[in-house]
Amino acid sequence: MPTGYVFHPHYLWHDTGTSDGLLPPDPSAGIPPGAHVGNADTTRRIHDLIHASGLLRDLVAIEPREATMTELLRVHTSDHVQHIKDQSDQRGGGDAGDGYSPVGRGSYRIARLAAGGLTELVTRVAEGEVTNGYALTRPPGHHATADHAMGFCLFNTIAVAARHAQAQLGLPRIAIVDVDVHHGNGTQAIFYADPTVLTISIHQANCFPPNSGHVRENGAGPGAGYALNVPLPAGTGHAGYLHAMHQVVLPALDRFAPDLILLAAGFDANVFDPLARQMLTADTYRQMTRLLVDAAGRLCDGRLVAAHEGGYNPWYVPHCALAFLEELAGTTTHLPDPYAAVVAGYAAEPLLPHQRDAIEAAAQLVDRVKSAT
Repeated sequence: MPTGYVFHPHYLWHDTGTSDGLLPPDPSAGIPPGAHVGNADTTRRIHDLIHASGLLRDLVAIEPREATMTELLRVHTSDHVQHIKDQSDQRGGGDAGDGYSPVGRGSYRIARLAAGGLTELVTRVAEGEVTNGYALTRPPGHHATADHAMGFCLFNTIAVAARHAQAQLGLPRIAIVDVDVHHGNGTQAIFYADPTVLTISIHQANCFPPNSGHVRENGAGPGAGYALNVPLPAGTGHAGYLHAMHQVVLPALDRFAPDLILLAAGFDANVFDPLARQMLTADTYRQMTRLLVDAAGRLCDGRLVAAHEGGYNPWYVPHCALAFLEELAGTTTHLPDPYAAVVAGYAAEPLLPHQRDAIEAAAQLVDRVKSAT
């Protein structure tokens, strides 16, 4: 069975405006104008490389649609949806609410297209048209809570798709694995008391959001035990992330036995990314994906659907994404990582004691995930 792929030029039209990286320009404060770090260039370059490498012809293109209001309101409050629309309708755009997340003119409909694109991909996987898939969407979603946008995220696309799978597709148990370098706080918050959705976030400790993503955040009420966090020290590389996969992610998935695995595919843990300090390479993403593909194969008939999240280095993220997508599709373009020799030392970094300790602390909570049987 083939791999589905969602992309639309409108994703590149989400306008994050003029900023000095993260901050709006302010000459009086010495902040010059420039490009917002969450601009469209990296996403465009990912799609270009997928096309230029020849991989695109091995994928099934799935046309996105806008998420319906019913789909959005399964996750978000009506006030939040209206706020994003109001900001989007302004002539010059606005801000999603945290001061760092621009909403361009028309971004409301583009964000609905992102959520609907992932939802459509999940539908095609559930119907057996494709086995798995990748939605190269924009804006991202995993920081958005039910009633608040933040961290460049307007609507929580992966949460919208998860609720659609439960409500319409007969897939009641959903596992969400988040490998973005920043904590998937919005997704966690939405499902924090829900035992039907397992959330697992591997992220850099004390990065973003502040004071978020601790091991002790483990779910509440009926959802106690169904939120797992693996906050890794800055500088964790290839060995540490693979150890976290083997000690936390895979055992938790095996215990939970999901009907669908959703992957928040952030590539900002790469060694060159400007918004974090982790040390991953394209091969790390390839190997993590292989583990998840194998897990999906034994647990849920291969149903693994990835939503694009972060990744802010325009010249290395595309190679990480290509390695990930090759593994997802079970093929190769024979296009090597051109930076492999440069980063070989980072990939060979051994697992360090303080990294192991952080992973083992999270691994102790895996037994709290109740088996489906």
